[in-house]
Amino acid sequence: MGRNKVAVIYHSQTQGNTAAAAEAVAEGLRSAGQFEVALINTNEERVDPALLNECAGVAFGTPDYFSYPAGWMKVFMDDWHIATGGGSEAVKGMPIALFMTHGGGGAAQEPFEKLFRLVGSQVGETLVIKGRPDADAELACRQLGTLLAVEAAKFA
Repeated sequence: MGRNKVAVIYHSQTQGNTAAAAEAVAEGLRSAGQFEVALINTNEERVDPALLNECAGVAFGTPDYFSYPAGWMKVFMDDWHIATGGGSEAVKGMPIALFMTHGGGGAAQEPFEKLFRLVGSQVGETLVIKGRPDADAELACRQLGTLLAVEAAKFA
């Protein structure tokens, strides 16, 4: 089982704010130059949880929808939970990074962290970005991607 990938799994629809943040996280990962980066929007495809078996790390991103992560992100977690029986030794301790966008609430942070920390060990703080990422938020996303790459290299 090779661990040559890091995935950025996110949900983005009409405004593209979370997609812009995901692209910046992916840039940070690519700048480290150690891994293939799989950038996947759950709005465009359902993510097979078996992907995580190929990954040395994963970043998850969501918009805040009514104080909760996007539904397709929850579907991924349901699929992962069913596929692994509630967890997986193969990904135990895998580094994960979390980022989210919101239009003014940001209350989805707590349930988002609670759900996705089940997959692995969080690196850095959850990035909470209001609206479209500005230059500072893009920099923070790239830095989060770089940090994830460093930790993923240790896990791989």
